[in-house]
Amino acid sequence: MAPRLQLEKAAWRWAETVRPEEVSQEHIETAYRIWLEPCIRGVCRRNCKGNPNCLVGIGEHIWLGEIDENSFHNIDDPNCERRKKNSFVGLTNLGATCYVNTFLQVWFLNLELRQALYLCPSTCSDYVMGGSIQEEKDYEPQTICEHLQYLFALLQNSNRRYIDPSGFVKALGLDTGQQQDAQEFSKLFMSLLEDTLSKQKNPDVRNIVQQQFCGEYAYVTVCNQCGRESKLLSKFYELELNIQGHKQLTDCISEFLKEEKLEGDNRYFCENCQSKQNATRKIRLLSLPCTLNLQLMRFVFDRQTGHKKKLNTYIGFSEILDMEPYVEHKEPSKSQTRKPKCGKGTHCSRNAYMLVYRLQTQEKPNTIVQVPAFLQELVDRDNSKFEEWCIEMAEMRKQSVDKGKAKHEEVKELYQRLPAGAEPYEFVSLEWLQKWLDESTPTKPIDNHACLCSHDKLHPDKISIMKRISEYAADIFYSRYGGGPRLTVKALCKECVVERCRVLRLKNQLNEDYKTVNNLLKATVKGNDGFWVGKSSLRSWRQLALEQLDEQDGDVDQSNGKMNGNTLNKEESKEERKEEEEELNFNEDILCPHGELCISENERRLVSKDAWNKLQQYFPKAPEFPSYRECCSQCKILEREGEENEALHKMIANEQKTSLPNLFQDKNRPCLSNWPEDTDVLYIVSQFFVEEWRKFVRKPTRCSPVSSVGNSALLCPHGGLMFTFASMTKEDSKLIALIWPGEWQMIQKLFVVDHVIKITRTEVGDVNPSETQYISEPKLCPECREGLLCQQQRDLREYTQATIYVHKVVDNKKVMKDSVPELNVSSSETEEDKEEAKPDGEKDPDFNQSNGGTKRQKITHQNYIAYQKQVIRRSMRHRKVRGEKALLVSANQTLKELKIQIMHAFSVAPFDQNLSIDGKILSDDCATLGTLGVIPESVILLKADEPIADYAAMDDVMQVCMPEEGFKGTGLLGH
Repeated sequence: MAPRLQLEKAAWRWAETVRPEEVSQEHIETAYRIWLEPCIRGVCRRNCKGNPNCLVGIGEHIWLGEIDENSFHNIDDPNCERRKKNSFVGLTNLGATCYVNTFLQVWFLNLELRQALYLCPSTCSDYVMGGSIQEEKDYEPQTICEHLQYLFALLQNSNRRYIDPSGFVKALGLDTGQQQDAQEFSKLFMSLLEDTLSKQKNPDVRNIVQQQFCGEYAYVTVCNQCGRESKLLSKFYELELNIQGHKQLTDCISEFLKEEKLEGDNRYFCENCQSKQNATRKIRLLSLPCTLNLQLMRFVFDRQTGHKKKLNTYIGFSEILDMEPYVEHKEPSKSQTRKPKCGKGTHCSRNAYMLVYRLQTQEKPNTIVQVPAFLQELVDRDNSKFEEWCIEMAEMRKQSVDKGKAKHEEVKELYQRLPAGAEPYEFVSLEWLQKWLDESTPTKPIDNHACLCSHDKLHPDKISIMKRISEYAADIFYSRYGGGPRLTVKALCKECVVERCRVLRLKNQLNEDYKTVNNLLKATVKGNDGFWVGKSSLRSWRQLALEQLDEQDGDVDQSNGKMNGNTLNKEESKEERKEEEEELNFNEDILCPHGELCISENERRLVSKDAWNKLQQYFPKAPEFPSYRECCSQCKILEREGEENEALHKMIANEQKTSLPNLFQDKNRPCLSNWPEDTDVLYIVSQFFVEEWRKFVRKPTRCSPVSSVGNSALLCPHGGLMFTFASMTKEDSKLIALIWPGEWQMIQKLFVVDHVIKITRTEVGDVNPSETQYISEPKLCPECREGLLCQQQRDLREYTQATIYVHKVVDNKKVMKDSVPELNVSSSETEEDKEEAKPDGEKDPDFNQSNGGTKRQKITHQNYIAYQKQVIRRSMRHRKVRGEKALLVSANQTLKELKIQIMHAFSVAPFDQNLSIDGKILSDDCATLGTLGVIPESVILLKADEPIADYAAMDDVMQVCMPEEGFKGTGLLGH
């Protein structure tokens, strides 16, 4: 037996021999486990469940002994945020913005660029007025140049260890959670910066990007026949170097500049020879920029997956790069033929994607860039804010330490005085004591309400979540923290203990009473001494009694024995109580709806007075019905009326079945597509009416009679017919039922008809054979019919999370034949997928309404939608075949997004997908599926182009999982 159950049993063992009226104070204190010994710290390592005297393991260990002052607060030393002497300032990574921070630091270290940006005019003059900063306003840069100015000034003279670039990132419209291509960012931003600075009047500012980053090379083509040399000059801001297959940076540069042969189909047209000739082509470096950006092409595109793949190849490079052999001079020199020298400090990396080299010159570089006065004022103000923050944090640390020291002394003093021996004691919630010892939360007033019984005293079942402490400690707690109610020895509830004693005694004698009651039930009841008891209650009375006693005993209390005193969720408790209320209690199974004795004698039996008295000990609140009690008079009246109604329904059903035998049995029914020869008129009713009528005729005692024919469901608000003759022979045939003229006369006698709808066949013209026409009354309403079809089509194009099917085509043929789809159904499909959807049999809300006015009215949107809900949805379920895959799509989804889904499903890259639907090519990637005519259950054909490159076999490739959107929609592209 578990320790908690042993403890529970020991606390109530006395109840086996003590009657409820004999319960004493000693018995009460035993029930509240006051007799248990307190635990000793060091011997007991954790809190004992259910022992109110155990005060070990409630959180006191963190306070006893010496404590480090830093444990009293969670505030870091603000000086850790201060910039160290002669060190650089960092930039905060906002999520996935490390590529932005990298380039900001690179550009900041370019002194010429920094100086030029400081010279740019700024709107900061509106912010700095009269030589001083407006204190009530925060400076917000308005342009990209102003953002760079402010960031560079902070990086240069800030007292902070790192600064926040979120203003700059936000101005560019970048997504801080999305990793981007750093090389693409560098190109786009340099282009944006160059375009912005081109409007400046100062040439040192206007041309700074070209002066620092722009070089020149030429595409040189030499004819092998005549030796004519053709040059195409071009500027560059970076050199894109292929690293695949190389180990050293110099090898990558050599490949970039190597000579290419133009032969065969790729021959060069020589203007001198006036014919195609073999030739050579290469790139010649004419001039290098002051800052040389070398882009290492680590990402290649995989056509099979549609993703970029990263090459993790190691590349070696030196701190000093000798570019002399690669640059073409105007008088050739020996340096062009020699190999480049390896500089000092060689490095190797498998992750570097860009290398930046500065041009070495004989002139002494200018290492001092002065921050303009207006920017320095902004930096000074930020530094002042930082210093104020440091002082504030230091003060908060000091306050937390002082508070922690005071709490430490309080705990050390009070914890030793918590145990209550023979002295007066009180009970306090264990949860509150744990929170008092929790340094992370402020101590709240004591709240003992959760452990009170219905008598506003301490509930015996809650003793496991309470702790008994000395009155001395309790006085200090309530004086310092307040709260209540205070639970002294007077709070021990005698009423609850007595009731528990009674319940335990009943539980102990339940088995014996069960045998006694069974024997008493065998005896025959004489005279009027018996009592009515439900048969169901008699079968389960012992189980009901046991459950009821368990509830009273408190065994269902979820918090009993738990250390933290957790209680049931309020919502769960409400639901459980609701379910318990819905369950029938003992002898309630013979109650009628009016609270009297039910009229059915099959559900009850008579028991003797002795048996009833035994049962009543366990169910004192059970309904009591002596044998002389009459049944419910209201139920007797309703029973007679019900029997009369059943007889009437049977008579009506029999009469209608006899009057309309073929309609009931669905035999000899007319058909519009094969018009019967013996009549020129057929009548129409709603198929829903026929189905409801058949249900009544089959089971007249369970269904209500059908009193009217609701043909208004087949008409528009103007009173016109909503179906054409052709549609009623095909897709709309499930909505109507055709009636013979003789049947129609009988229907008019048996039911209330709101609208007469009929189809008449007439012969037109004198020619033999004459032309046959079919005329409906009322006539078709073209406007509403067209509106209905448009709404149906609109619904098909305004869907969300609908299923479509993609079928891959091989050699312009489907993988499976469409002519016999039954042979192609996948064996793995569920029965739901294999079955066609059946018509929805929802009741027509207007079915039993009387005929309204026939005045023609304008159809509103609300009328139209309401009518749509009356129409039974047709099945559009597509039967999936092998080789197809189902995808969930929405109407507002673009074709590009669908192609990405198809890529994941079929491993075909988007640009290799050729999609079509019903012979129409789908090519506009920006168009939505709704505008392209893709509706639910559509089948899209996919023909895949074969990929011409395969990088899957490379060992040093790592896949980038998500398709990239790039910098679409950001400020880098002018948005």
